[in-house]
Amino acid sequence: MQRGVAYGVLAGALWGMVFLVPRVLPDFSPLLLSAGRYTMYGVVSLAAALPMARSLVKRLTREDLGALVKLALAGNLLYYLLLTAAVHMIGIAPASLIVGVLPVTVTLLGRRDHGAVPLARLVWPLSLVVAGIACINIDVFTVADSTPVSIATKLLGLACAVGALACWTWFAVENARYLQRQTHFSGNEWSVLWGVVTGALGALLWLVVAVMPSGSLQGALSDARWHTFWMLNLGLAVGASWLGNGLWNAASKRLPLTLSGQMIVFETLFALLYAFIYDQRLPRPLETAAILLLVAGVCWSVRQHADDGTPGAASIEEKAQPSVH
Repeated sequence: MQRGVAYGVLAGALWGMVFLVPRVLPDFSPLLLSAGRYTMYGVVSLAAALPMARSLVKRLTREDLGALVKLALAGNLLYYLLLTAAVHMIGIAPASLIVGVLPVTVTLLGRRDHGAVPLARLVWPLSLVVAGIACINIDVFTVADSTPVSIATKLLGLACAVGALACWTWFAVENARYLQRQTHFSGNEWSVLWGVVTGALGALLWLVVAVMPSGSLQGALSDARWHTFWMLNLGLAVGASWLGNGLWNAASKRLPLTLSGQMIVFETLFALLYAFIYDQRLPRPLETAAILLLVAGVCWSVRQHADDGTPGAASIEEKAQPSVH
């Protein structure tokens, strides 16, 4: 169990980088960041798929391909577009805290699959989550920015963060349901296929970039900035997507569901840690309150759900875990 916890923490540390990269590359648009990240992820996944390519192609059906495209669009491309836009407009802390509600939203959306935990048992955990979101929203609109941001931009940034949460919630539930129905691929094989399809869609985004008006996506960027862009996206592809998934799989094999579900919280905590280090500051009082309230609410909600003891809960969540990021 100790090794499982360590693997879960390391996976969260790698996933937290996803929130930092848009902050480090503010001069690259969300479209460029998504195209770059998922093109590199596709290359890494293709390399992993080559040794078993013949076997995978033989088992791949038209239904599988359609599901992979929908999951890649919602769980990767649209999710990351909205996330990077949110980070650009409101910063890492609000974006990561809102997306950090994921375990609660997945529980609510998939509660029929998980054994229908009565909502009455989730009232207090959800109240903490709502209070945490209220704190981070108040902080966003009251803090004095060094670079003034309009209220409309802040509202749009919050909407993008909520949209990213909605995309990932839908993906997590739909991916779990599909894997429960289709048993001809293992979790790791499905993750590899998902990565290859995502890479193909990421490559198509470059066609969108090519037809956009010149200068509408980025300004005059130096070769050094492009080099940084590709190196960071390669780091995300190998670290956050490939290695992070592997560590999460290792953790999920060693931990009970009650504990492994709570491990996702470390993604939010590491994202916040990276943000505060990068900005060279401590969290503000409302940010501290939001962190404590959201972590407490998410952990309480996951425990309430897991304590229900429904047999179907473990099987669905374990099937979803190989494709967490």
